[in-house]
Amino acid sequence: MTILRTTLLGVLGAIPLAAGLAACSPLIAINALSSGSASQVTRGLAYGPLPRQKLDVYAPKVRKGPVPVVVFFYGGNWTTGERADYAFVGHALAARGYLAVIADYRLYPDVHYPEILQDAARAVAWAAMESSRHGGDPARLFIMGHSAGAYNAAMVALDASLLARHGMRPHDLRGWIGLAGPYDFLPIENTTTRPVFFYPDTPAASQPIHHVTAEAPPALLIAPLPGQDKLVDPQRNTGGLAQALRALSRPVTETYFDHVGHATLVATLASPLRRLAPTLDAVSAFIDANSGTGDAVSSALLSADLPADVPTKALPASIALPSRSAGTATPAPELHAYDKTPAP
Repeated sequence: MTILRTTLLGVLGAIPLAAGLAACSPLIAINALSSGSASQVTRGLAYGPLPRQKLDVYAPKVRKGPVPVVVFFYGGNWTTGERADYAFVGHALAARGYLAVIADYRLYPDVHYPEILQDAARAVAWAAMESSRHGGDPARLFIMGHSAGAYNAAMVALDASLLARHGMRPHDLRGWIGLAGPYDFLPIENTTTRPVFFYPDTPAASQPIHHVTAEAPPALLIAPLPGQDKLVDPQRNTGGLAQALRALSRPVTETYFDHVGHATLVATLASPLRRLAPTLDAVSAFIDANSGTGDAVSSALLSADLPADVPTKALPASIALPSRSAGTATPAPELHAYDKTPAP
């Protein structure tokens, strides 16, 4: 979190209006500068009995019917993070017409792997059961995360045992989205991360890349260009996982953006920083292409928020987003209780 704050402070310093706000907290500044006028927020909903098992729901104020649901997990090296700090993500997704669920989850040292993932799966199961009460369509369910949160999303999407505890399967997801995620990081070099995964006895099953199967839902993997992420190697993690998915003919879009680093990638979802990279446009295009709500956005729309000096290589294949073949739409999830498992 220290690196995130330091990086974002530098970026926000270039925005005159944010000068005073950035002095207290970059995430507070981003949230203060992000419009929430298009969203209706319901805070503090419980998806489990424990204090950290809470989530906030951001619903579009204007909608014609049930909308796609996106469950988002923030990063913080599995040791820090608060859902309120990522209100800008909820507002951004709601403004695009999606029901956003921003979930807290238990952190180290209170829990380790895999309890952290059990919370993530439980939050997704809550969304499958309860999102319709807030205007969401659980038949169009996506999960998304940044950094450690992208790891959580990857594991829930790929390791079938996590959702199975709640009567679900990966096929119940229309897709998942990872921003600068660690998917193949053994041996663990980060000393803060090591105890979360019982280093040096970290199980191989903790790595998303070992859970790729022919049942994996469509994926959108976004990262900074190789060499620009100092915390998570984009080539090994994003590139490696994309290659593993393609090897089993699973639909995956692999996109690298210039002008961003590990921390600023998620920050580009906020309206003040969107000109750094079209992250929100790529996310929206992926959701729409895989949810039956319409075609992927046009290249004109994707480039509308780009500064003139963004090189073409920053948008490799992000416009050609995969969609399901005709007749293979994911069926609506079966009804099931999201709290089937005993209280952790």
